[in-house]
Amino acid sequence: MPAIVSFAGNSGSGKTTLMEKLIRELKAKGYRVATIKHTFHSIALDQPGKDSWRYIEAGSDAAVAVSREMMLLVKPLRADVTLEEVARVVGEDYDIILVEGFKRDNAPKVLVHRGAAGPLLSDLKEVIAIATDEPLKTKTRQFSLDDARGIAAFLEREFIKSPR
Repeated sequence: MPAIVSFAGNSGSGKTTLMEKLIRELKAKGYRVATIKHTFHSIALDQPGKDSWRYIEAGSDAAVAVSREMMLLVKPLRADVTLEEVARVVGEDYDIILVEGFKRDNAPKVLVHRGAAGPLLSDLKEVIAIATDEPLKTKTRQFSLDDARGIAAFLEREFIKSPR
C-alpha cells in the first residue's frame, strides 16, 4: 500500500492550494502521486441520461467509463467508507496518496492553519506537522504555508518508500 498522508484544517486554510504545490514538487522528483478528497457535499460526476448513470440507475453496483484521457469510477455508497477502503480502490500504483480531509482517520496528518481561517484544529490523532502562516507555540514540527519544497522533502524522507 502506498504511503498515505492527510491534510486537515479549517475551510479557507489553504489545504487544496498546499496540496497542489506538493503534487507539483513530488511529480518533479519522479514520484507517482494520487489524491483523495473527502467532502460532506454531494458529488455529481455523472450526469442523468449518460450511459454510466443509466447503469447505476438500473442497479449496477459500480460503473466505469473509460476514454483515451481518463477513467471514471462511479460507485454509489450505502454507508461511510474509511480512508483505507478508498485507498484500496485507488490501488497500489502510487508512491504516495495525499488526502484532503478524513481528519478523524488514523492516517498521519499535516494540519493546515491560516490564522484568518480560525483556530488550529485540536484533538486530532497522528499529527506529524503543521503548515501555518504564523508561528505557533507547539512542539509539533512547523512549516510555512509557502514551503511546499520543505514539506515535500519531509514527506519523501519520512513516508515514501520507493527510491527515485
